[in-house]
Amino acid sequence: MKMAAEVRWLLAFLVSCVVPFSRGEMPHRKFEYKYSFKPPYLAQKDGSVPFWEYGGNTIASAENVRVAPSLKSQKGAIWAKQPIPFEWWEVDLVFRISGRSRIGADGLAFWYTAAQGAYNGTVFGSSDLWTGLGIFFDSFDNDNKHNNPYIMAVTNDGTKNYDHINDGSTQQLAGCLRDFRNKPFATRARIEYYKNTLTVLFHNGMTNSDQDYEACFRIDNIKLPKNGYFGVSAATGGLADDHDVLHFLTVSLYPPGQLPVDGHKVSVEEQAKLQQEYLDYQKKLEEQKEEYRREHPEIQKEDQEYYETESQKELRQIFNGQSQMFDALRELNRKLDEIVGRQERALSLISQVQAGQAGMQVVNGQPGQQPVLIDTIRRQEVDAVLNNQNIILNTANEIKSFVGELHTKTESILNNQARAPTAQVQPMGYDHQSFMSEIRDGLNTLKKDIKTTVDRDCPNCLTIGMFLLFIAIQMIILLVYSIYRDNKEAQMKKLY
Repeated sequence: MKMAAEVRWLLAFLVSCVVPFSRGEMPHRKFEYKYSFKPPYLAQKDGSVPFWEYGGNTIASAENVRVAPSLKSQKGAIWAKQPIPFEWWEVDLVFRISGRSRIGADGLAFWYTAAQGAYNGTVFGSSDLWTGLGIFFDSFDNDNKHNNPYIMAVTNDGTKNYDHINDGSTQQLAGCLRDFRNKPFATRARIEYYKNTLTVLFHNGMTNSDQDYEACFRIDNIKLPKNGYFGVSAATGGLADDHDVLHFLTVSLYPPGQLPVDGHKVSVEEQAKLQQEYLDYQKKLEEQKEEYRREHPEIQKEDQEYYETESQKELRQIFNGQSQMFDALRELNRKLDEIVGRQERALSLISQVQAGQAGMQVVNGQPGQQPVLIDTIRRQEVDAVLNNQNIILNTANEIKSFVGELHTKTESILNNQARAPTAQVQPMGYDHQSFMSEIRDGLNTLKKDIKTTVDRDCPNCLTIGMFLLFIAIQMIILLVYSIYRDNKEAQMKKLY
């Protein structure tokens, strides 16, 4: 499962890197606060959300907008009050869908339509027969095909009814199977519409990082109406989930060189005046703080206890970084231990199979009887044989070096005798030629002994080719098993 998750993450990263370069230059981005909301102070004291309006069973608080609560047959929606004046846009939707049951219902929808929808409609709490785009986070399996939770994009020209029986599968432009219920962190969807291309990236909520997006789908040549309205709706049925929206952040996208000029710019004199007023206000605020600290010295001590200094903050950041590094190293060590253990098991199995094939004997000398496997070679025995071979090879190398030195000295003596015939060599008790013959015979005997020892102690040693072949077979089996397990887990998720 981890392998598949890493592959999906890598695919999402490549898509996010390739798409901007394929378009050419990066577009200009401008945050649009009138079409966004986020905590804290998301809702005002009177319960209203600035620049937005909501209805149905929707509840707005300071931290989120509960579009539909976890009660049966609830519907609600929140819509932007004004249509958007820009053509291309990107929306970061941060939401959380949670409930106590294993199966959720019905789901949440993101809307970009030519007109505002209803607050108690039949399509995820909004109106049917819409004109524009709807991206549905469907958590209930109406068609009983075990393909939910599911994310899909559906467009409508205002004349088509949504296909509830088939969960919109006959009308969707694209989609992806993703689980977004009951996650430890909030799930995220990044919806981008730029130059008639719709791209949806999804964050599964398994980490708190805002960069772990993966590609869901991408649709080219899609045309949406201009000056549309943003909205979010949700609905529950016989089963119920809490459908909470935490952030709705909108960014307008402009091609290079087409960024609109703001006609309400402040003049230089007004900027200088505002800057001076700000500095005066900041100075006055600092004076008031100092006066308050002098009047209440005990509060300053409490502040020192509750707030950390810059050095403490820096040390805490260093400690957190080292802790993350330690966790990563510990995880790598664990994975290496798993790999070594798998290799050890594979080698033991390979040695047992080979030893079993070589040790099969015929029972009572009669053909046709079931062969019996003799005792297989064990890992420690293989290590002992390898150590003996290394010792023999080292000894042979030492003898070879000794013979080489002896040959060099003999050549030197013969050369000296040739240059000075009167020189006499002290006898060694026997002729050096017979000595060389004995050494040669000893080496031949040693080679025969080494060959005999190798053939006797390790008749079934594993060759490099066989080892690489079994390693390749093992990797293929592991890959097939990983893919099979991912498919099984995906099917099990569909059941729940």
